[in-house]
Amino acid sequence: MSLTARLDRLSLSRPHYKLLLIGGLGYSFDGMDGAVVAFLLPRIKELWGLSNASLGLVGSAAPLGFFFGAILAGWLGDRFGRKKVMLWALAFYCAMSVVAAMAPNFEVFLVARVLAGLGAGAESVIIAPFLSEFIPPKRRGWFIGTLAGFFSFGFVGAALIGRFVVPLGDDGWRWAQVITAVPILLLLWWRRSLPESPRYLLSQGRTAEAERVVSDFEASVVKATRKPLAPLEPAEEEIARHQQKVTLWNALKFMWSKALRRRTAVIWLIWFVITFSYYGFFSWIPTLLVGRGITVTKSFEYSIIIYLAQIPGYFSAAWLCDRIDRKNTIALYLAGSALSAFWLSQSNDSGMILVAAATLSFFLNGTYAGVYAYTPELFPTWMRATGVGMASAVGRIGSILAPSIIGIFSAALGFGGVFTMTTVVLTIGVLGVVIFGASTAGKSLEDINARAEHESVREGSLK
Repeated sequence: MSLTARLDRLSLSRPHYKLLLIGGLGYSFDGMDGAVVAFLLPRIKELWGLSNASLGLVGSAAPLGFFFGAILAGWLGDRFGRKKVMLWALAFYCAMSVVAAMAPNFEVFLVARVLAGLGAGAESVIIAPFLSEFIPPKRRGWFIGTLAGFFSFGFVGAALIGRFVVPLGDDGWRWAQVITAVPILLLLWWRRSLPESPRYLLSQGRTAEAERVVSDFEASVVKATRKPLAPLEPAEEEIARHQQKVTLWNALKFMWSKALRRRTAVIWLIWFVITFSYYGFFSWIPTLLVGRGITVTKSFEYSIIIYLAQIPGYFSAAWLCDRIDRKNTIALYLAGSALSAFWLSQSNDSGMILVAAATLSFFLNGTYAGVYAYTPELFPTWMRATGVGMASAVGRIGSILAPSIIGIFSAALGFGGVFTMTTVVLTIGVLGVVIFGASTAGKSLEDINARAEHESVREGSLK
């Protein structure tokens, strides 16, 4: 019988939740690393006498690393395996975070932040497609949306670090980065606990290894649930339909083939829109709050509340992903983000700014829950990580541009102008996903991509 069908008929239980915890902890520290820089900016500005343009470079440093890490990890994950890339990316990220903490000058700090972003971006890209390949279709949207929700815990952790660690003294900003390197301890657990993806193994023709992983996983589910497995209709044994060499060129050729170009264009647009808006908002919100006359200490306290709003945003969207489809969830939360950004642009009172910013945080992060659930489903196994990596990389272009654009033009546009611009960008994303997005809820990964692969073979983009 089909190995993938055997995976898809399993009930969610302890083995799945263990994977959720492992991947979620990785995302928590990725989120912490991305968010903590906003709380370092006031300190390093004073320490090294930086201009707003230089601060914009700092805000863009990790996203620049994310860009290259996403592309590299996607290709490596499809070529050499999901698990190996996750482990090496985590180790590299932790090492570079320590280098950034010890930086003697701005130049070393900036380069270390770029390289730390490369490691974090590589790890972040692999986790969602890796775990999606274990999860049954009926719960996959909720599961991957919930996985993305762990980012919010990292942001809340970063806000707490910004409030209580950074102000401790002259080296508080250094200790903040040391804390973000703690996940090096996760490596020992991950090496022993993580199986390789059976779907990846099948795509490489390693059927015997895939059989062992699936059998072990089935046994773990039976032990956890204390129930026999659900019956499964006999089917032809699974074989890899496409075992061609994985290269960026092959993947891009397939992504932009007639069969897949619409999906690719939509998901690239969504990633750019949400990441541009997200990083523009979260990289600069403490500084923008100070610019509105709110004290540094109070702005950090406001940021904690704003970051806490991420948590219900992520998990409410995760709940909706399997009920109204990923496409509709993304459109709903992008629309909420656009309205919240406009509300923020019109706010003057500090209390109203806080409420509007928290609402924007809720909807932006809910959008991400949908995006992380949606993206791995749109690409077949042989190039799934590459597809996710390329989409994420396009998003990182937005995150690279956003802090610098806001840093340079905030004086001319003002607080209201910055968020009016964000509203327009988000509205474009809503229209794109509503008009052109594809439905994926409740379908197996193979069924979602079977038609596209068949059409690509016929037109010659796949052999």
